[in-house]
Amino acid sequence: MQIRIGIMGYGNLGRGIECAIKQNPDLELVAVFTRRNPESVHILTENVKVYPAEDAVKMKNDIDVLILCGGSATDLPEQTKEYAKYFNVVDSFDTHAKIPEHFENVNETASTNGNIAIISAGWDPGMFSLNRLYANAVLPQGEDYTFWGKGVSQGHSDAIRRIEGVLDAKQYTIPIESALAEVRSGSNPKLATREKHLRECFVVAKEGADLARIENEIKTMPNYFADYDTIVHFITEEELKRDHSGIPHGGFVIRSGKTGWNLENNHIIEYNIKLDSNPEFTASVIAACARAAFRMRSEGMTGCKTIFDIAPAYLSPLSGEELRKTML
Repeated sequence: MQIRIGIMGYGNLGRGIECAIKQNPDLELVAVFTRRNPESVHILTENVKVYPAEDAVKMKNDIDVLILCGGSATDLPEQTKEYAKYFNVVDSFDTHAKIPEHFENVNETASTNGNIAIISAGWDPGMFSLNRLYANAVLPQGEDYTFWGKGVSQGHSDAIRRIEGVLDAKQYTIPIESALAEVRSGSNPKLATREKHLRECFVVAKEGADLARIENEIKTMPNYFADYDTIVHFITEEELKRDHSGIPHGGFVIRSGKTGWNLENNHIIEYNIKLDSNPEFTASVIAACARAAFRMRSEGMTGCKTIFDIAPAYLSPLSGEELRKTML
């Protein structure tokens, strides 16, 4: 049985979802929804139509899972709780500090309407979250460290683009190598937020925009830049396209812990990823979560869930027998 998928929003993440569906034979793309003129949106999948966003609810009986590809700054806080009234949904909400609030808002809607909503699916939050949980469970005496980059943060880049006077922007998250080396040594350092990462922004401003105001809004933006040393470069649109067209990313989750009666033995758990395409990898995680959402709803579950609530077997297209034979 194929799981019928709808995509809400067709930017970098939406295109990544479309590619991920192609790679998963049990998933089928049935519709793409956009706030733009549908005739201006050209997708890769043959015989699948693009519809206005407002038409989505009319197709609720044709879609098993609706994947929401909006930004975390302003789109998903409204979209996820709204569409969870009508669909099983998956989003990639990645403002860590606001996940508990987002969960409560979406859980109320999804539970009331008998749907499953999986939020914050991706690699962080998402895969990195799982690795933090597993490592904490295994090594309760220790410290967690998460490093992101070097790479383009879609959420942070989107947040910059929402600032008045900004035409386009890319933001790179850069680990501080000395901090990473200190953590890998097992010394369990206490590191402040700004001691672990730099944030470097390349911004194309609209003609006549107040550059000083834009730079100040970036550097003081809560939950995004205020706690980091942030470098802002103003460049031309041509320079952005020439030098910053890719969307790479990556990062590390490290747990440094101790075992033994007197905690005499040291252990390091490290999980790392290196991505050519941040949105395509994020989309691949979301596609697996869409499969999980469908299975969980089929078993009668409702309400908001995160990656912590998904049994690993729900993410895989393989049967339990196949998983035990090939991966256990």
